[in-house]
Amino acid sequence: MFHDKKVVVVMPAYNAAVTLRKTHEEVMAQGVVDLVIVVDDASADETLAVAETLPNTVAHRHDRNRGYGGNQKTCYRLALEAGADIVIMVHPDYQYTPRLIPAMAGIIGNGLYDCVLGSRVLGGYALRSGMPWWRYVSNRFLTLAENLLMRSKLSEFHTGYRAFSRRLLESLPLDANSDDFVFDNQMLAQILWQGFDIAEVTCPTKYFTEASSINFARSVKYGLGCLSTAILFRLARMGLVRSSLFPHDRRGTI
Repeated sequence: MFHDKKVVVVMPAYNAAVTLRKTHEEVMAQGVVDLVIVVDDASADETLAVAETLPNTVAHRHDRNRGYGGNQKTCYRLALEAGADIVIMVHPDYQYTPRLIPAMAGIIGNGLYDCVLGSRVLGGYALRSGMPWWRYVSNRFLTLAENLLMRSKLSEFHTGYRAFSRRLLESLPLDANSDDFVFDNQMLAQILWQGFDIAEVTCPTKYFTEASSINFARSVKYGLGCLSTAILFRLARMGLVRSSLFPHDRRGTI
């Protein structure tokens, strides 16, 4: 709990058996998390078996692989059904440190922001932590383009470490989003469309063999999807197109 608000951590998991327990232990060590929800996206390893042994944890398995975005849709649905007031997504591969959970929960729990991102770029951690140079360059290019098209000022759009308030999650048309990796980007675009402000905190990260990543071909597909989302956002904002991603009954102005 944080100020009587229920804190739920969601972990979209795929072949995460090696790092899941270590990540979970550090999550619970922060002292503010009430429940962890692990959604296993039809892994080929023992992810589900490990999850079922963890305390204060709900383990859920998809009967087929639904993709990273499809996994998150289930995560957020289960978190809201469990009564979460604050939902924090932590990847179970131990790339992002769970020690930022109290800070992220505090920003939301104190009513300052409805969304908090753990940024690898603030503080210059990305390259020092081992992010491949080509990923760093593409991250910076995409973020620049997205900031220009969506009139935002984020340090990066591509972090997987995120915290949300209940009211924010309930306001987003997440089912309209892709089931693939571009879901992350579409979700942030929807948050900006709804008029919510986004906070960022500096986040140290680790890059190692077990840490999840996508290959070059899928990275290209993801990058094109991000640009398409930003362009669609701008066109919808100008009233030139209509999209289920960006409904016209948005919460506020951009």
